[in-house]
Amino acid sequence: MLVEYIEEALKKAHYEIIADEEPYYGEVRELKGVWASGKTLEECRNNLKDVIEGWILLSIKREIPIPKLGEIEIKETPEEVAA
Repeated sequence: MLVEYIEEALKKAHYEIIADEEPYYGEVRELKGVWASGKTLEECRNNLKDVIEGWILLSIKREIPIPKLGEIEIKETPEEVAA
């Protein structure tokens, strides 16, 4: 579920070239605050993947809702109680 969510987020990413030391900029507009940069497009994409992973973990820790992307969503499943 986590890998599929990250892959879907990367599919929705928007990239552009900016005037900066790391000219490649990428963001996932559906995920507030999720962006990264890099010296190459590949580096930017890898950095964005790391940011998405961290954003998901922080959202879970702080109990912040994680938006559904396409048909993929991350949701808590109830734990089974041993009898």
